[in-house]
Amino acid sequence: MTGTGLPLEGVRVVEMTHMVMGPTCGMILAQLGAEVIKVEPPAGDKTRSLGGMGTSFFPLFNRGKRSVVLDFAKPEDRELMHRLLASADVFLENFRDGQLEKQGLGADELRRKYPHLIVAGHKGFLSGPYEHRPALDEVVQMMSGLAAMTGTRDKPQRVGSSANDIMGGMFGVISILAALYQKRNGNAEAAAGIRIGLFENCLFLVAQHMVEYEMTGNKPRSMPEREHAWPIYDIFETRGGERIFIGVVTEGHWQSFCREFGLTEFLDDPSLCTTTARIMARGKIIPRAAEEIKRWDAAELSAKLDGLNICFSPINRPEDLFDDPHVLRVGGLVNNFNVDGTPFRVPALPIQWNGANIGEGLKVAPLGADTAAIRAEFGGQGLESQELEKPPIAPTAKAAGRRT
Repeated sequence: MTGTGLPLEGVRVVEMTHMVMGPTCGMILAQLGAEVIKVEPPAGDKTRSLGGMGTSFFPLFNRGKRSVVLDFAKPEDRELMHRLLASADVFLENFRDGQLEKQGLGADELRRKYPHLIVAGHKGFLSGPYEHRPALDEVVQMMSGLAAMTGTRDKPQRVGSSANDIMGGMFGVISILAALYQKRNGNAEAAAGIRIGLFENCLFLVAQHMVEYEMTGNKPRSMPEREHAWPIYDIFETRGGERIFIGVVTEGHWQSFCREFGLTEFLDDPSLCTTTARIMARGKIIPRAAEEIKRWDAAELSAKLDGLNICFSPINRPEDLFDDPHVLRVGGLVNNFNVDGTPFRVPALPIQWNGANIGEGLKVAPLGADTAAIRAEFGGQGLESQELEKPPIAPTAKAAGRRT
């Protein structure tokens, strides 16, 4: 496909990743217009066959990529891998340190051999005492304190999605875009060796709590046990038994909420004239607010809160979002296609590009679907000439070879 008008059109990415973090990086780059060539072993990426909670991993994080099968036990496949890298702008990997070195694909060696190549490694840890360790999303949530903040001191609880893996892939994209910008800015041969750490990604998420302790000396309380920053910031039950979250966070909201829901006794109480005083009085405010809220049907209450410009939300589950009117707006969900051609709906990339959503019609490639095409494209040209002809991030140099 050519002429998409997407910002990364003409950028070629060679990806050797698995699971979630690395594939997320490649998936986002593909949606932004890059040609992403996923190199898989003969048995395929192991996540292709996952079931249960892992069922979505491969199709979700590998949409819009080409699939090439290479067997590095064969000299001709090792040579083809190097031809691909010579033609590429970016190489993505997420193997443990030392594994790719055995294949002649270590980061230092690649940067020496292909000075134009941006090498981005998604790892468990950045360089340091733990750099040798493997890591998982749940591991780093436990290590960083995120699980303790999400659950309680007695029962740490991981976040309910692969949040760190996905965010790590996003930091990979940010870093790669910065490196591409550096090259386009006149430094085409600048060696860019990027390392993204899953653990450090999670540290970034808990930095607000670390800095709170640094500044105050107070140990942050977990979310279920925390001191509230607002007088009303809670889940309430409505008349029909449905639950709703309401956050009253400004003085104007407090005034309008109390007037609208018959809580004027709080407005008339001189001891509740500041937010801090109201927080201290949550013991009497919340039961009264709950009493009034329970008089309302959920739909009527939502409309009323919306009219008052007060933050609120139903307590949804993931499956409920397929009925949400905002999710179902034009472009909110995009239609993609699994390996067997079965369509599935997925939230669009959470940006709009010139007013349009991104990601409609992406396909998940069957294992090795593009191997023959890649062999034909690169089989007749020697490695040396490929290296000589590699342009410095030319925007359209490789567009004709990209398939999404």
